[in-house]
Amino acid sequence: MHPPTAISSPTPLAPGSLPLLGHVHRLARDPLPFITSLREHGGVVRIRIGMTPAYVVTDPALTRQVLVTDAPDFAKGGKIIDALRVFFGDGLATVADGDTHLRNRRLMQPMFNKAHIGTRSPAMIDQVRSMVTAWPEATPRDVFADMNDVALAVFLAALFGTDLPDHLQSDFTTLMPDIMKGTIRQTVLPSWMTRLPLPANRAHADRVRRLRELVDQAIDHRTAPTPASGETPEPAGCPHVPRQQQEAGLFDTLLHAEQLLTHQQLQDEAITLLTGAIETTGTTLAWALYEISQNPRVEERLRAELDAVCPGRPLAPADLDQLPYTRRVLQESIRKYGPAWMVTRTATRDVVLGGHHVPQGADVVWSPYLHQHDPACFPDPDVFDPDRWTAERAPLTRGSFLAFGDGRRKCIGENFAWIELQIILATILQTWPRLELTSRPPRAQAVVTVKPDAMTLAFHHDAIARTPGACRSVRPDGSA
Repeated sequence: MHPPTAISSPTPLAPGSLPLLGHVHRLARDPLPFITSLREHGGVVRIRIGMTPAYVVTDPALTRQVLVTDAPDFAKGGKIIDALRVFFGDGLATVADGDTHLRNRRLMQPMFNKAHIGTRSPAMIDQVRSMVTAWPEATPRDVFADMNDVALAVFLAALFGTDLPDHLQSDFTTLMPDIMKGTIRQTVLPSWMTRLPLPANRAHADRVRRLRELVDQAIDHRTAPTPASGETPEPAGCPHVPRQQQEAGLFDTLLHAEQLLTHQQLQDEAITLLTGAIETTGTTLAWALYEISQNPRVEERLRAELDAVCPGRPLAPADLDQLPYTRRVLQESIRKYGPAWMVTRTATRDVVLGGHHVPQGADVVWSPYLHQHDPACFPDPDVFDPDRWTAERAPLTRGSFLAFGDGRRKCIGENFAWIELQIILATILQTWPRLELTSRPPRAQAVVTVKPDAMTLAFHHDAIARTPGACRSVRPDGSA
């Protein structure tokens, strides 16, 4: 065991720890206020999850040390990663640091370069348009569920191709919400409770097995022999893209990689990609639509930008780089609502972090939500302000926007996420001229992501009626 590299001081313990439970009651009852309150107690704060201590990093400079400069001292691991590994297996998000992670990341990197994603964008746009145009007008809808469904459908089309059987998409849509709920339960409960033969634990294990069966079917579909010409009809999709390109998916990159992955590895990576793409994307879009419905000026600027870039026609892939305000709205949605609120690493040796001793094997927790609500970096952090991300103001936030992580474990799918988010939000706004919140304002609820507890919106074809003399439109820069 290596000794600490510097003299350290005692690490403060967060108040409110209970015997046996530690801070589990706070993490279960009011996780977001609890995690953000830890900033008041120092740059590194101890909490207890059951009897196990964890070290929460509240200073963004120290988080960068954990993720980037001293990354070998803080391996991917900890209670949350252990819980995710139950159904991710050794996918890219959960596999231990080392040769396997490096090899798999290199194999998967070509899937997520912008040029490759661009080949899937027409199919993604078509998928979104077909779904959102089918919504009945003026009917309150569960927006979080809708956004997860759209994100899942779009990602399945991108990942496995446009010819994936409908029943697989439906089964994925039904299964994923319960899997995510079961996973967060596994992360906050003491480990001995998650191993008991309780009904909830059994149900979670059954759902994980079913998810793997579905992924197997999707992989088998991609690897099945191509039917002879004339045996199947042309798939629905973009008529300007060749049929073979429509049916291909990003996952084909792995299926035909020079270094082939085992079936188990393919399964693990598919589950990792699906879960990462659906929950975070659906959460971000739901909050974005809520904020747009509550901020008329933001909505006007979004619609003005869309009208200027693609007037009177559907969105096209080439338009995406011309929508900077749309991206700022999405980035501010990610900033304000997470989406991740607690991520863990494991200390690989005794270290001193911010003047505090962290023992080998300890869980080290960092929170994008905590950093992205730091008033020192984001004044008035509870205010929705897309202009935080203008070229003039964005440098002030550098190092504190960590929604995609940082360092060698930074999210490989960041390029895809921005493209998917812009496609879905822009297509909804093009399809529906008016959004109406039909529920009470939602409350943020920390599950795997920071999701709305309950929210319904109605979508209307008629635009908002404006009073005489009111500004009827704005330019994309926000001026009237």
